[in-house]
Amino acid sequence: MSDTATAPAPERDVPGPPQPARRFAGVRFARLRDLVLVPAIVVIAVIGQLVNPVFLNRDNLINVLQTMSEIALLVLAQTLVLVAGKMDLSLESTFGLAPGIAAWLTVSAGAGHGLGLLSGAWAVPITLLVGVVVGTVNALLIVRFGLNGFIVTLGMLIVLRGLLTGISGGQTFFGLPASMMYLGTEVWLGFPASVWLCLVLFAVGIVLLGYTRFGRALYAIGGNADAARAAGIRVERVLSIALIAASLLAAVGGLLLSGRLASVAASQGNGYIFTVFAAAVIGGVSLNGGKGTVFGAFTGILLLYLIQNVLTLASVPAQWIGALNGAIILIALVLSRITSGKAQE
Repeated sequence: MSDTATAPAPERDVPGPPQPARRFAGVRFARLRDLVLVPAIVVIAVIGQLVNPVFLNRDNLINVLQTMSEIALLVLAQTLVLVAGKMDLSLESTFGLAPGIAAWLTVSAGAGHGLGLLSGAWAVPITLLVGVVVGTVNALLIVRFGLNGFIVTLGMLIVLRGLLTGISGGQTFFGLPASMMYLGTEVWLGFPASVWLCLVLFAVGIVLLGYTRFGRALYAIGGNADAARAAGIRVERVLSIALIAASLLAAVGGLLLSGRLASVAASQGNGYIFTVFAAAVIGGVSLNGGKGTVFGAFTGILLLYLIQNVLTLASVPAQWIGALNGAIILIALVLSRITSGKAQE
């Protein structure tokens, strides 16, 4: 009798309910901290205008937004995974393979390595499906089988890159169907469709992480997965959704770039993951999970692309831009550390 009376007590003692509340307070503080990059963006804008009056020209700014929109979706995808305490290195390969397989199956036979097995109308669904499949495999290996996420996605990165090289023969797919190029070339209300799509997806990400139970669950899992599980959060399910959504976003980003360039290169996406992590960390997203916001990640990638644009307008030789980008990322990290007053993890 006494056992049945005391049985519910441990569940009440689980520190679940208070955790989301404290976590929510932490999220609100993080939002304020993410604004530290806004002054840096303003400073870069002023410097860019002094370097070249073209910098604040409408066409130049639209060009910056369009070229960053594709990789910005990778940053958004990585932010979802990082907040949950994981990381996905394979996003850059999904970025290339998803549109690559679509091009392989839909580009007319005889045009490069295209097989021409399906009509162009299937290109976009195939691209999205590849993203979902890659994310599902990652989720099965990491969440269901409990494998190390870093190693799994590193292996997946290599496998997917090899697949793209194999089906393309190391060459570039040209002659893409119109459906694959639509989002990369169309203009809506004076702005490229890719920019609108990127802004909408980031807005959805801000709402999702900041104002929904799913978002709070991601922060709780990233902060302490065991405590989140004890609080009743379905950790495995939430993590799986985050990994699949991230791969899907990477596929959409690859579709945007393929449409803008009207081609899919065998090397599409290679090396992007370094910029993605840099933008996320500069934007305040913790590599240890549980910290950071989508808005912060957006300001991080925006800052990096504005700096690249300033270097280009300043006629800095292309051979030096890589080294300067790395140095600027380190400086931005130091400045972010100083202004935020918090150690970066």
